[in-house]
Amino acid sequence: MLMRPTVLLYDWDNTLVDGWPGITGALNAVFAVFARPLWTVEDTKNRVRVSLRDSFPVMFGDQWERARDIFYSTLTDTHLNHVVAMPGVPDVLRAGAGRPQGVVSNKAGAFLRREVVHLGWSEFFGPVIGAGDAAADKPDPAPILMAVTQLGQTADRSVWYMGDTALDMQAARAAGVTAVLIGNADHDGGVERAAPDIHFPSAHALGARLRDLA
Repeated sequence: MLMRPTVLLYDWDNTLVDGWPGITGALNAVFAVFARPLWTVEDTKNRVRVSLRDSFPVMFGDQWERARDIFYSTLTDTHLNHVVAMPGVPDVLRAGAGRPQGVVSNKAGAFLRREVVHLGWSEFFGPVIGAGDAAADKPDPAPILMAVTQLGQTADRSVWYMGDTALDMQAARAAGVTAVLIGNADHDGGVERAAPDIHFPSAHALGARLRDLA
């Protein structure tokens, strides 16, 4: 039997916000320097899962730090111009405000926290954990466990971790919390592959459930 949530933790990109144009632009700045084919926003949605510190060494080998610096330099100039709330998300955050809430993302922590402030959402969140803040990034459970610890809570099934990918569900299971899928993970093999404990087809459906639980 699924437990009622005592803590609500969220992934960021494609769960709470759409920031893909900014991420795609920064990636393409790197690809242009390295003479690689450029990506569309859809390519980025389909391919980006793990954090930069895990993905760039694989993609760029011993040039990964140079690629990282180009990426972050470009993103610094543009990311706040592109980040917008996903449909239904402001209602979700208001509906969940009676419980501790936080963010656990594979976006670099400094950029993540600037985006939270930019959207005026600081009041909703306690911990805002990004890539590089914990000893390892998702799918490792470390950042979820860090968020739970910062809230003074215990990592158990009453903690809901909500995301849009199979990787998010993997991280939740590794942390011993409830894995909640938002959306249909069409870009990630579908709901069956993600194997969530709970599935909401949209943020609107999640918001309705949280209002009922309140």
